[in-house]
Amino acid sequence: MSTPTAPTTSDAPSQSADASYHAANRADRLAASVAHPTGAPIIELRDVHKAFGPQKVLAGLNLAIEPGKTTVVLGPSGSGKSVMLKHIVGLLRPDRGEVFFDSHRIDNRRERDLTEIRLQIGLVFQMSALFDSMTVEENIEFPLREHTKLTREERHERVREALATVDLPGIEHKLPAQLSGGQRKRVALARAVVLQPRVVLYDEPTTGLDPIRSDGINELILKLKNTMGVTGIVVTHDLVSARKVADRCVLLLNGKVAADGTYDELENHPEARVRQFLIGRYDHEDEQDDAPGRSGK
Repeated sequence: MSTPTAPTTSDAPSQSADASYHAANRADRLAASVAHPTGAPIIELRDVHKAFGPQKVLAGLNLAIEPGKTTVVLGPSGSGKSVMLKHIVGLLRPDRGEVFFDSHRIDNRRERDLTEIRLQIGLVFQMSALFDSMTVEENIEFPLREHTKLTREERHERVREALATVDLPGIEHKLPAQLSGGQRKRVALARAVVLQPRVVLYDEPTTGLDPIRSDGINELILKLKNTMGVTGIVVTHDLVSARKVADRCVLLLNGKVAADGTYDELENHPEARVRQFLIGRYDHEDEQDDAPGRSGK
């Protein structure tokens, strides 16, 4: 992969304007989320269907995401949670249905026309997905090199700010192999927010972490919402995390929404399968529902 050439001195005015724009945009997002907490959805999936051969994964999924809040998406393995995230960033296209970002339909856009949307969405991968041969700074800096004209000094400052945001100052020169699992998660989160996105998608952000490190990630999710106005969508099996970070919980079963509300509302849901998931009670019928052809991750 080629490394982008550093900007010349003549680019300095545009680079400063770029930095100022992002700072102002971040403040505007936070103000908007506070002033209009029940505004139009920032993301919407309408009657989305997706199958891989005979395996039906999404079967008429309808979901509207409110800006400035954290929506936790729960569900058994194979219920379509990760597939849903891939539709939001355009990595997958629905067989039927529509996907909207900021009231604009995106599922029918050409690949090259999705860049503008993707730059507004940060994605935290389940296994962090850091580049092993790059330092922490190079990992976090990578999106800035690819998508901005910031100078080297400006990029360094943005990396420093991102690391401070995730409570990991001063580790710029370490390699991923020198970090703990929790630190790698935080670096991945820093990389996801370095472009100051409007939305952050978290795919199993606490997987593989002990309870203390998991709670640290939960605190960061809350911090990004409260200080940056970030809209969060958290896919997780971690019920402790879900209870802590969720403004709203959505439970997927068989490729569609089975329950929608606060965590407490789902715990007291009239449908037994919803309550069973929230308390972690096994039911042999769940294995039948997860059989091939019924659902998928």
